[in-house]
Amino acid sequence: MLVVSLQILQREKIMQSDNLAPIVLFVYNRLWHTQQTVEALQKNELASESELFIYADGAKSEKANEQVSQVRDHIKTIDGFKKITIIERDKNWGLADSIIDGVTKIVNEYGDVIVLEDDIVTSPYFLRFMNSALEFYKDEEKVWHISGWNYPIEFTTDNEVYLYRVMNCWGWATWVENWNHFEKNTGKLINEFSKKDIRAFNLDGRNNLWIQVLLNKYKKINTWAVYWYASIFKQQGLCVNPIQSFVRNIGHDGSGVHCSDDSYVDNVVLNTNNHMQFVTNIEEDCAIVAQVKLYFKKQHKHIVVRIINKLTRLTIGKNLIK
Repeated sequence: MLVVSLQILQREKIMQSDNLAPIVLFVYNRLWHTQQTVEALQKNELASESELFIYADGAKSEKANEQVSQVRDHIKTIDGFKKITIIERDKNWGLADSIIDGVTKIVNEYGDVIVLEDDIVTSPYFLRFMNSALEFYKDEEKVWHISGWNYPIEFTTDNEVYLYRVMNCWGWATWVENWNHFEKNTGKLINEFSKKDIRAFNLDGRNNLWIQVLLNKYKKINTWAVYWYASIFKQQGLCVNPIQSFVRNIGHDGSGVHCSDDSYVDNVVLNTNNHMQFVTNIEEDCAIVAQVKLYFKKQHKHIVVRIINKLTRLTIGKNLIK
């Protein structure tokens, strides 16, 4: 009952508030994906009360100029938000650097932030969930990150959210106090992590996320998310995840920089619950973690592993990961 009562008060506060977390959207050259992402976001019930910042990266080649221009023309027609600010990069930053810079600037100004990329379709209640979770857990030192996505698992639980060590970045949110710990220093990270740390980082050996750090080290990929996860992990932080996803990733069609053609995420049924109940026990949910581990065990190759293995084969060969 305590959780329900807090939820009711919290929802009323959010509906009346002029201080909803700003939304930061990163786009590049995928017009159709951007359109789908924006159209879904416009249908969110809190969209008209929310500020939207759109970072449009510059073209990395002459070939990409036309597609980049199409996206930039489109985002200038967007409406349905309290305020829209467009930041057009005058050169190609790349997704990782653009996200790090954009998130840092906005979260430092506003105190919290909701982040999306151009291939994330949201539920109409995504913004409500994110803002509610940001408000509910804002004073919990162990909670560092809110995720809008969750694995396509038939979870056995009565809860609507759970806490978990691993960070998912398909629609997420955080606070400035936590983001200030973000650091992308590959050499330092590798020196700090023991074999025991790496095993725990890889969900006790069930999922190889550490390979992304190594691929960044050898400059075969340039990503940001694994470093945010590492920053959370080093501080023993936890991430809030909905049992049922509020987002669907439509980018696994080969159109993205680090995306493959994995189609299972397209079958995610979006959460339409507009009054989520949050857990007050601020600990990793061992029962849920066991189910996630089982999911990875049943998967021949999880989506992240397939992507990274594909990149590895194409770029540095099999010897790198031995």
